Amino acid sequence: MMAHGTEIMGPVWPKQRPFPILVKWLDCRERLSLQVHPPATVAARLGGEPKTENWYVARAEPGAAILAGLKQGVDGARFRAALKDNSAESLVHRLPTVAGDSILIQSGVMHAIDAGNLILEIQQNSDTTYRVYDWGRLGLDGKPRAMHIEQSLASLEANTARPPQIVRTADKTTVLAECPEFRIARHRLDRGERLAFAAGQQPRILSLVEGGLDAAVRPGGNILLPRAGGFTFTAREPAIVLITDNFRSVL
Repeated sequence: MMAHGTEIMGPVWPKQRPFPILVKWLDCRERLSLQVHPPATVAARLGGEPKTENWYVARAEPGAAILAGLKQGVDGARFRAALKDNSAESLVHRLPTVAGDSILIQSGVMHAIDAGNLILEIQQNSDTTYRVYDWGRLGLDGKPRAMHIEQSLASLEANTARPPQIVRTADKTTVLAECPEFRIARHRLDRGERLAFAAGQQPRILSLVEGGLDAAVRPGGNILLPRAGGFTFTAREPAIVLITDNFRSVL
C-alpha cells in the first residue's frame, strides 16, 4: 500500500491510510459472545472505531442461527437489567441460517454468531469490539472475560441502523449488501461463464466461496484486484463468487 497505493486504490488514496477492508473466515464451533461495534457518532469519544460488517453463510448445520438486533421497545435500561439477571438473549432477534444467507450488521447493532455456522465476514478495517455478554463462559485463565458494558450501552443508544434482515435468494447475480463502507455482490457462475473488470475503474476483492476459476485461487480464497489492472475470470466448474467494491474514500 505504501509503495503502490495509486495503482491499487487510485490517485486520491492517501499514502498513509491503511487498506479499508478486512476479510475473515469464522468457523463457529461454539456460540460467539454477544457484542457490538460503536457507531461513527460515538466511536471517537469511546476510544474506538466503527465497524460495519457483512456475514455470508457458506455452510450452516441444522439448527444454526445468528443473533442480531434488539427487539422492538428494548432500551438501554431494560437491556442493562437483562444482563444482571442473565436474560439478555431473550431481547435479541434469533435468525435461523442456511447456506447462502447473507446479513449486513451495521455499527451499533447488537449481535452474536451461534454455533454451526461457517461464515465469510467482510468488514470495515476496525479492531473495536465491545463484548457485553459471554453466556457465563470462562476464559483460558479460568476467569470471566472482560466485558464492556458502558461502551456497549452507549453504542446502542447511538444506533440508528434498521433491524438487520437476512438476504436469501437463488438469483444468479444479487447485491447482498450496499452501505457507505462497501458493496458486496454474489455471482453464481455456470461452467464457462465469465466475470470481466476493466482497468482504471476501482479496486475490488474477489472471494471464491465454491467451485473453481481459471485463476490462482481456491475455494475459500480471496484476491485483491487493483484499480490499475483489467481482469477476466472464467468458471472451470459451477462457482459462487463474491465481489466486494465501492470502498469508502476510493470513488
